[in-house]
Amino acid sequence: MFRALYFFPVVVSGVVVTILWQQLYSYDYGILNLLLTGAGLPRIPWLVDPDFAMPSIAVMATWKNVGIYIVLFLVGLQNIPAELYEASQIDGANRRKQFFHITLPMLNPTIIVIIVLSTIGGFSLFIEPFVLTGGGPIQSTLSGMLYIYNQGFYFNHMGYAAALGFAFALIILAVVLIQRRVIETDRTA
Repeated sequence: MFRALYFFPVVVSGVVVTILWQQLYSYDYGILNLLLTGAGLPRIPWLVDPDFAMPSIAVMATWKNVGIYIVLFLVGLQNIPAELYEASQIDGANRRKQFFHITLPMLNPTIIVIIVLSTIGGFSLFIEPFVLTGGGPIQSTLSGMLYIYNQGFYFNHMGYAAALGFAFALIILAVVLIQRRVIETDRTA
């Protein structure tokens, strides 16, 4: 049950989650602003102020996707052989040494997967800014994918949008390969 609660936002439709957060962020009747006014603080225009719009979307996207990362970490932890911890205890290692010399190195492949998935997810952010703000205010939440969508379907520049999509995929691939190279270099150093 505990694992299901963390994973629930992942399986719910992105549009449903976005509409739920739109209600939480509402200036007039949103729960967050009701809590702020209840504490004697001023309301915050979460989705209208350019300074708050993108961080608000980032918080929502993180909440939506953290469940999959928790499950991946749990799987990674369950795949660490218990014999390693037993042998380290016999050798006199304390919990801190076990964490830094067994747990973290054994979780390194899981951490790499999570970093890559997070990077790809950040680059391909579309549903959240599209539903919440449409790219506004003042294009402060205009993501790369939303820009490509607007070029193709709003301005009817399909060829340009296709070229942007291909270039965007190449950029994501390059960033992921660079990340992997840096992580692999750190691991061997």
